[in-house]
Amino acid sequence: MPLSYLTRIAQTPAPTFDEGERAALMAALWEELGYVTERDEVGNVLTRLTPPGTEGRPALLLAAHLDTVFARGTDVTVREERGRLVGPGVGDNSASLAVLTALLRDLRGETGLLRRPLWVAANVAEEGLGDLRGAKHLLARHRAELGAFVAVDGYLGVAVTRAVGVRRYRASFLGPGGHSWGDQAPSALHALGVAVASLYALHRPATPRTTLNVGLASGGTSVNSIAGSAELLLDLRSLDPGLLADLDQRAQAALHAAAREVGVSLRLERVGDRPGGDLRSGALLDLAREAAREGRTDLRLASSSTDANAAAPHGLPAIALGVYRGGHAHREDEWVQASSLGPGLRFLHRVVELYQRRPVA
Repeated sequence: MPLSYLTRIAQTPAPTFDEGERAALMAALWEELGYVTERDEVGNVLTRLTPPGTEGRPALLLAAHLDTVFARGTDVTVREERGRLVGPGVGDNSASLAVLTALLRDLRGETGLLRRPLWVAANVAEEGLGDLRGAKHLLARHRAELGAFVAVDGYLGVAVTRAVGVRRYRASFLGPGGHSWGDQAPSALHALGVAVASLYALHRPATPRTTLNVGLASGGTSVNSIAGSAELLLDLRSLDPGLLADLDQRAQAALHAAAREVGVSLRLERVGDRPGGDLRSGALLDLAREAAREGRTDLRLASSSTDANAAAPHGLPAIALGVYRGGHAHREDEWVQASSLGPGLRFLHRVVELYQRRPVA
């Protein structure tokens, strides 16, 4: 069962940009099962199942991200509480990695199942400022060899079929600073405050859903100092690429205007660009629906930002599918229902089996 892998994976730290320890674990687990693994330039772990006679056919790529939102030093101990496993990152995305590993274990005795190549990846940098780096690299490098992409991420019974586009910026306001009484210099924090007010005043349509969020803001050195620097992180999202581009342009203009109004300089850096738009998920969704129906699981469609977004610019059919039940994602008391991993594994196994019979490309 996937449960045999989960605790070991979840208790191996994997902060975004620092996933090496968990990547090494995944490679070791897969190699113990008899698979050949490779590590690419950005740190993704990949194994390719290409039975004789399937060479040259488009592959199905299953990928689960390695990274978590928790900084190194976080206590990632997993504990059991009344049928639940609780701990930072135990679900997102350790449970998906455990299910993928159990799938590889089960496929060892089912070589006849594969009529087309199956690739399995544990990829880096999905969370936060990772900006889908691992998935983007896999798809940019291997698009010509792939027929479809499934991001294994999220809760069992949820299929992400619409990619929410995301743009993220780091805005740094810079001034001379000085003494709060003895100087009359402009304040970088004043500019940041003007910018935040201006950003939230921007119109965002309710449909298609379009959002703006200043998630982090900081600056200054002391109560009696004029702030010489201040910084914010801005998150922009929309289901419509055109609306996102328009909001992006207006948000940048608001940031520059705030800096000019107060009299400080602005350093603006784009730190995230997750493509949105059509995932061409129709045929994959049909397979997922059939697998869910056979497993007596209700399947709910969702819009989100996942590794599946990386497929949108390539025109590659993609979907994100969850394989466990749980809650409190991105919290230190995240939990996974231990009994859900078996049904999640059977669901994913069936999706792979159906794809082998009815490929989408």
